[in-house]
Amino acid sequence: MRIDPEHELHTLRETQVSSQTIFDGFILHVRKDTVTLPNGEGASREIIRHIGAVCVIPVTENNEVIVERQYRYPIDRVITEIPAGKLDSREEDRLSAIQRELREETGYTAEEWISLGDFHPAPAYSDEYISMYMARKLHRGDRHLDADEFLDVFTVPLSELVEDVMAGRISDAKTQTAVLKAARILGI
Repeated sequence: MRIDPEHELHTLRETQVSSQTIFDGFILHVRKDTVTLPNGEGASREIIRHIGAVCVIPVTENNEVIVERQYRYPIDRVITEIPAGKLDSREEDRLSAIQRELREETGYTAEEWISLGDFHPAPAYSDEYISMYMARKLHRGDRHLDADEFLDVFTVPLSELVEDVMAGRISDAKTQTAVLKAARILGI
């Protein structure tokens, strides 16, 4: 697929006319913008500004993945996820952030880190992007959970996680994406 960025900017770009802060929270910052569409008409856009996040699929030498089960209040469910966390600031080094999160949430550290790229989980209304990594050559240590974190940590064969993703048993987008990318890289 060939993409012409200059053509896209000319024919698809929306231009901000004004911006109003709706909510300015600790993690989320909500704005309502007025924009001019490519055809010259006006429209409103409600957007969430997010500091950014990181995630990791930690894979053992036996191709098992360290995963977490945790309750997610917005959806009122306990779900399976890979370790992840938000950045402390937009300038924070993403690799350092995920190394911290892996150690805090699971107790594991890793000798090998492979970038799996970035993705936007909800680009229709948020600027958040998540940097994904795969960690190999793992070493177990002590967890250091935040005071408000309650996680069950365990291992699952990567092949089983792929099946769970494909069967719709894992609803978390970052976990789905990282599992499928890691499986492809590792030939599973």
